[in-house]
Amino acid sequence: MTTPQTPQTPQTPQTPQIPRTLHLNAFLMNAGHHDAAWRHPASQPERITDVRYFQELALTAERGKLDSIFFADGVALWGKARYNALGGFEPLTLLSAIAAVTSRIGLIATVSTTFNEPYNLARKFASLDHISSGRAGWNIVTSGSLDEARNFNREEHLAHGLRYDRAREFLDVATKLWDSWEDDAIVLDKERGIYADTDKLHPAAHRGEHFGVAGPLNVPRAPQGHPLLVQAGSSEDGKEFAAQYAEAVFTAQQTLSDGQTFYKDLKSRLARYGRAEGDLLVLPGIAPVIGSTEAEARALEQELTDLQVPEYGLAQLSGMLNVDLSGLPLDGPLPELPEERDINGNKSRFTLVAELARRDGLTLRELIARLGAGRGHRTFAGTPEQIADQLQEWFENGAADGFNIMAPVLPTGLTDFVDHVVPILQRRGLFRTEYTGRTLREHYGLPRPAGRYTRGAV
Repeated sequence: MTTPQTPQTPQTPQTPQIPRTLHLNAFLMNAGHHDAAWRHPASQPERITDVRYFQELALTAERGKLDSIFFADGVALWGKARYNALGGFEPLTLLSAIAAVTSRIGLIATVSTTFNEPYNLARKFASLDHISSGRAGWNIVTSGSLDEARNFNREEHLAHGLRYDRAREFLDVATKLWDSWEDDAIVLDKERGIYADTDKLHPAAHRGEHFGVAGPLNVPRAPQGHPLLVQAGSSEDGKEFAAQYAEAVFTAQQTLSDGQTFYKDLKSRLARYGRAEGDLLVLPGIAPVIGSTEAEARALEQELTDLQVPEYGLAQLSGMLNVDLSGLPLDGPLPELPEERDINGNKSRFTLVAELARRDGLTLRELIARLGAGRGHRTFAGTPEQIADQLQEWFENGAADGFNIMAPVLPTGLTDFVDHVVPILQRRGLFRTEYTGRTLREHYGLPRPAGRYTRGAV
């Protein structure tokens, strides 16, 4: 006799969970991020206007399967050129040259919304995205220095809040322009003599408080639709702007606790803009000083400190804190500082540096040394395993989705990270062993935005 079988409840197929992995961006800066890097024997300051130097750095990052490289930028000469290897290429020009010799690495540049116009900028980024087959990213800044304002026919910098108001409208216009060609607007009908379906070209027709732009853009829609949008401000205005618009954030956080607080705060703001936590990636900066032993790493760190020029560090610190520190004793404390509300430059960096000095009771000399490699970003000296441990701890404990890698000395610091830290992260299952996509958005696991005229687009 056959025994009756108990009916089985149908099982719903489970979608396998894709393991969360790190995103790594190489933040490249001339001879390296340490302000004494150019004096170190391993650096190559004579090559900072040699495009092949930066092409080689990009190829090293691509060999390490990093998501992207990034060039910061400003429209004034930062710091004292007497004491550092300053100045260099306009980044979109440089990234176009790098695109020609690379095939996968993402290409991110800082461009200011305060000292540009939306049409020209939208055109430049659409061009870079086409040239690179979809690897362009824009780090959106509002600029923070009076020197920049004075290069653009202004005696005073725009107020902090006004700069962000302008940035919001700027980005609105730029996205209208990137969407002004539908994806299938080009028909290439040689027989009928029709290149584009002009019903699928749309004017921006923007008239706002800061900009009036007709459009459409004179570049067809780019491979990514829009470049990856990055933001780097950590002030209240900056965080709110990032929550509304940014897809990645570069931030400076000194401790795990600080990183966790920032990460939670920023992610908690997304819902009010209809966004999910995964729509925005947080990448704190870290300047890894790498040695085969911890003693070797600390020796390199001390070597760089010993090469610092105090006058340069003091001028940099004066700019960060909006206080003239020249003439003060290096072994004395910080003087009384202005209130954050009175700062019209980079508010978040002012706050970070002021709190660092107060928390650790640092003299001016000690503060200059602490800021030498990272200018407020975290510096960590150790072996490749110790560096990997630090990245993993922040990544797995709610402080980071990835990191902005700031090699203190180039090219060696980037090569050491790629050759010695990346393989450890790969063995731990924390980082890719091969690229799985071709565009920057694919590297960051972010969707291509639908054009605003695409049927079904919101």
